Amino acid sequence: MGSVTPGTAEAAAGLCQTAGMARDFTQVGVIGLGTMGAGIVEVFARNGIDVIAVEVSDEAVEKGRGVLAHSTDRAVARGKLSADDQLALHARVRFSAEMTDLAQCQLVIEAVPEQLALKKAIFARLDTIVGDDAILATNTSSLPVTEIAVATVNPKRVVGMHFFNPAPVLQFVEVIKTVITSDEVFEEVKALAERLGKKPVIVGDKAGFIANALLFGYLNHAVSMYESKYATREDIDAAMKLGCGYPMGPLALMDLIGLDTAYEILDTMYKQGRDRLHAPSPIIKQMVSAGMRGRKSGRGFYTYAEPGASQVVPDALTPEPAGQAQAVTQPVRSVGVVGSGTMAVGIVQVLAQAGLDVVFVARSDAKVAAVSAKVAQGLEKAVQRGRMTEQERDVALSLVTGTSQLDDLAGVDLVVEAVVEDLTVKRALFENLDEICRPGAILATTTSSLPVVECAAATSRPGDVVGLHFFNPAQVMRLVEVVHTVATADDVVATAVALCEQIGKQAVTCGDRAGFIVNALLFPYLNDAIKMLEANYSTADDIDTAMKTGCGLPMGPFELLDAVGLDVSLAIERELYLEFRERGYAPAPLLEHLVRAGYLGRKTGRGFRTHA
Repeated sequence: MGSVTPGTAEAAAGLCQTAGMARDFTQVGVIGLGTMGAGIVEVFARNGIDVIAVEVSDEAVEKGRGVLAHSTDRAVARGKLSADDQLALHARVRFSAEMTDLAQCQLVIEAVPEQLALKKAIFARLDTIVGDDAILATNTSSLPVTEIAVATVNPKRVVGMHFFNPAPVLQFVEVIKTVITSDEVFEEVKALAERLGKKPVIVGDKAGFIANALLFGYLNHAVSMYESKYATREDIDAAMKLGCGYPMGPLALMDLIGLDTAYEILDTMYKQGRDRLHAPSPIIKQMVSAGMRGRKSGRGFYTYAEPGASQVVPDALTPEPAGQAQAVTQPVRSVGVVGSGTMAVGIVQVLAQAGLDVVFVARSDAKVAAVSAKVAQGLEKAVQRGRMTEQERDVALSLVTGTSQLDDLAGVDLVVEAVVEDLTVKRALFENLDEICRPGAILATTTSSLPVVECAAATSRPGDVVGLHFFNPAQVMRLVEVVHTVATADDVVATAVALCEQIGKQAVTCGDRAGFIVNALLFPYLNDAIKMLEANYSTADDIDTAMKTGCGLPMGPFELLDAVGLDVSLAIERELYLEFRERGYAPAPLLEHLVRAGYLGRKTGRGFRTHA
């Protein structure tokens, strides 16, 4: 058993619960009643625990009371809480502007702004108010819990209990154990989190813990991408929502979190880890200084109807509605597709369903037949799911022609290359297409990581070459990255964007840079997760849980890596590192070792996990 500060036998008994006899918390305190603090109050009160809710003044108390009332009113309106349960919940909460009212609490959680000096002062005072057996917890998302703990006489009873916003909804809680925290205190807090219906993940005292350490590096990178004018805010956000299934785009999420909060978290992480990728992008501080703090101020990366509102309203940066742009486009009635893999099959099906004549080229008659069969199967599945009629299926099939001869592409308006990710193969193909296709025909590559300009340089018409990066499966994923090189003509880009709209896809435009938008943001985040595992900071299961339940991502990083393929992931990370020469982008050695061992993920039955 861990030792306790000298004191009464009762105090020792309180902190040293025996295994299987976790304390029955009946009264807790919460300091700070902003969105996060009020949410924590609601979590405890929903679970039958009495709460003393404390703010700095009577005015702040009333504001916090209003936050709690608004949240529970919304839960009642949505059928998530009955009116009787709402009344019972509010009856369990007592509001106060005096910290001394926390004297009888068995646990106090601090949820004030992310200012280390403020938190330390609160804990020093709490230490003189609560009983010797009370546990003190901080909801900090990035500050060192150890520094907060040593502001008390008994730092062994201090722990991190990091809830995620909105606390009543999100199941994830990071329980942070410092080198000083008593084992018994830690176990009691973990058990309490489970009693609250949360999924606690146990971590050490490192800036950002799991979720924020991974999330904010990604957000900071997205801000840098926007700041450099590589892509618009709308395209960056759409790319990550549609390409990765994220619930929000990174810039919209920054506005929701608050740019001032995001800056403090990034600054704290950078000062502790000295990782340049966590150094806050300069524009964040500039926007905070200008009062553009996100939703709460009514203006951040986007403009909102009013402070605190979620409704985005048009501003000077809002693009023109689709169809109103005056860009010159070329007519596209027939499209060629080169390739016979999964991506090529999907692109053929999508184009035919949109009413375009499609000529696809495969290497042999057998592969031509196989592609035709897969396209027919895909269209039949669409009929069975009610997404198209039998007549529409038949029309789409009639528009598809297969061949093994590249020369049959001579008359098409646009060609999409979807062959193996090998630059030598692609350059040779573009040389052939340049000779075969009519003047003015657009030549597109669906590469996910190779330089589009290398394909363009293999032709005598670099202005007609563009990237059209479809996402797999093309029949389902709505996103297409339209990639322009330094040579691509404006009308070619406009035509590619118009084609995406015609076939029911959402185009995002960007320059010819490794990873484009999605992979350039996604794979450094995945690489950071591998480094976290490699450093034994947490397990693959806990990291996946953190990102799924704490950040709402559809898959955890290790689930996703195994699904993508570790060899594919390594190839993309190497391209990013070679392009940007950023030390933080260097592939984690663990990934290199797994690939070398032949552990490539689901396709080989073993990657970061073993698959049946």
